[in-house]
Amino acid sequence: MNSLSNKIFGIASDSDFNELCMEVFRLQAGNCNVYREYLEMTGCNPADVKSIKQIPFLPIRFFKSRKVVTELQMRGNEEFPKEEILFTSSATTGMVPSKHYVTDPEIYRRSFTEGFRIFYGEPRQYAILSLLPSYLERKGSSLIYMAEHLMRLTGNSASGFYLYNYGELAERLNELKAQGTKTILLGVTFALLDFVKEYKIDFPDLTIIETGGMKGRGKEISRNELHKVLCEGFGVGEIHSEYGMAELLSQAYSKGKGVFLTPPWMKIVIRELYNPFSYPDGYNITGGINIIDLANVNSCSFIETEDMGRITEKGFELLGRLKDAELRGCNMLLE
Repeated sequence: MNSLSNKIFGIASDSDFNELCMEVFRLQAGNCNVYREYLEMTGCNPADVKSIKQIPFLPIRFFKSRKVVTELQMRGNEEFPKEEILFTSSATTGMVPSKHYVTDPEIYRRSFTEGFRIFYGEPRQYAILSLLPSYLERKGSSLIYMAEHLMRLTGNSASGFYLYNYGELAERLNELKAQGTKTILLGVTFALLDFVKEYKIDFPDLTIIETGGMKGRGKEISRNELHKVLCEGFGVGEIHSEYGMAELLSQAYSKGKGVFLTPPWMKIVIRELYNPFSYPDGYNITGGINIIDLANVNSCSFIETEDMGRITEKGFELLGRLKDAELRGCNMLLE
């Protein structure tokens, strides 16, 4: 792991974040071929960029057709990481998946592990159960990679994946409740809904983290309606949510009410719906979601998503997909 990534995960203030943003921008403007070409297309001269608000964000669709990689071997004598893994998005049938080439998987492991610690504490305090059938059934899921690693860090033999064996999951949840074990159930939306149709669990201390994703398996419902059904089905007071995607190496989390927070090295920027290069100030302004993810140091850290949202004084909210954008496998719920 290089010194730049150590600085990224050591961010302690807004000034640290802003300074590193400019450093990463200059690095990627010079060494990421796809991003450099995009900057040229937009007429952006990197030398003229002096602040975050002047940084163009790369449209996420470029991950569908191009290999978005920052060639770090061009930086002095620093060796280019030799390990590489490929994450793909959960595109629905007939759609082209995004591809994220991760040239240093240790950065991803550090990002999601330290992010988890910020929001939930040490993994070893928990048993983590993962109900992610659609992701287990395909290759290249960054969510499966994350869940598998976090479950390993728990050191708890009860941690594990579940497919459609809902009876075994219900039995395990009841066992963990009886033992007083702190438990997290990480699940894709349609599977959590299917589970509570068959089983009712009264586990008030259980933490449910839904990852979104109906994937055409049923009628889309609002997040509020979804959370109400899940609260009743699991006997909990709040439903947590995770916001991530194959094109990013960091995740935002909501601990209830659909309000998400990011780790220090990740930031949400709202852009105007009809002017992608304009970023209004203030709260409660609806627009497209741009994401700065400094953990993407080896690909591109400045991503223009096809999601819609708003910044509030408490965090940010997801408001669904932008009109005419391709439907994603994750977070397709509407408010």
